[in-house]
Amino acid sequence: MRQLNMVEALNEALRQEMRHDARVIIIGEDVGVFGGAFHVTHGLLEEFGPERVWDTPISEEGFMGIAIGAALTGLRPVVEFQYADFLFSAMDQIINQAAKIRLMSGGQTNVPLVIRAPQGATGRGAQHSQSVEAWFMHTPGMKVVIPSTPYDAKGLLISAIRDENPVLFLEHKLLYGAASPGGGAAPADSSVSKVGYDVPEEPYEIPLGKADIKRSGNRVTVIATALMVHRSLSAAAKLAQQGIEVEVIDPRTLVPLDEETLSASIRKTHRAVIVSEDVSRAGVSAELASWISGNLFDYLDAPVKCVAAKNTPIPFAPAAEKAVIPQESDITQAIWQVLSDQ
Repeated sequence: MRQLNMVEALNEALRQEMRHDARVIIIGEDVGVFGGAFHVTHGLLEEFGPERVWDTPISEEGFMGIAIGAALTGLRPVVEFQYADFLFSAMDQIINQAAKIRLMSGGQTNVPLVIRAPQGATGRGAQHSQSVEAWFMHTPGMKVVIPSTPYDAKGLLISAIRDENPVLFLEHKLLYGAASPGGGAAPADSSVSKVGYDVPEEPYEIPLGKADIKRSGNRVTVIATALMVHRSLSAAAKLAQQGIEVEVIDPRTLVPLDEETLSASIRKTHRAVIVSEDVSRAGVSAELASWISGNLFDYLDAPVKCVAAKNTPIPFAPAAEKAVIPQESDITQAIWQVLSDQ
């Protein structure tokens, strides 16, 4: 088994799917000659040519519309946005077109496309650091995928490309790894225990809607996404030294949500902490807390605790950004609080 970082795993998934299915194309800014803003599409132009790797102008609404049209006429586009923050420039195309066409056509046509976008706070200020998943969880017709490891990223991206629905595929920039195939710098984070993960060389699918138990435990269920999975695992490892066994679950896909796995864990532990980097108000943690309280209330021995970003634009200054984004200490404190609540 080889060790790959997330950039390498995503690149391999794209390459293998483009070899497998001639309908798969890449669309976006700098995806060709430059190899992508974080080098995820490095080398694809050289192998597949400009007919299948399309460098676009800086016009998110424009190239999103092109991708929808391409999907409607039989292709399977993978659209790369340089930052998830820029999705908002194409919201009409994504929300009112891609997500709705299948229903509005009475199922006569599908929009099989994937929108890839890097997100998360990485010292880039308020317009390049947002976590946007809750906006699209709210959109009927869209699937939302948010991997936390290279192994998950490859399998989930292959599944997303083969899906008949529009899929938003969000990648945290701090999980890309320290280096990329193109030699370009990509951010790393001390919370991530290791950059490389075992990733099979052959193509494989991870079903959308299937969570993964990253660590088993019986005292508290922690549901975490993306970078927060790693911070939760770090907190859980330290608590285990004190005899507190925490179960950490990564939903991997927010839409569809693996309610069965989450329910089974909470029925076992009777306590839940939800950790997400998006804002607390009307965010992922709020939605999951509402679902848990509405469906598993009788199994809870303590109120659900949410750990999320503060309701403020992400600051540029490192110390201010750290104060806004959940840290390992915040997760540990929340776990102790649900353990002490009766």
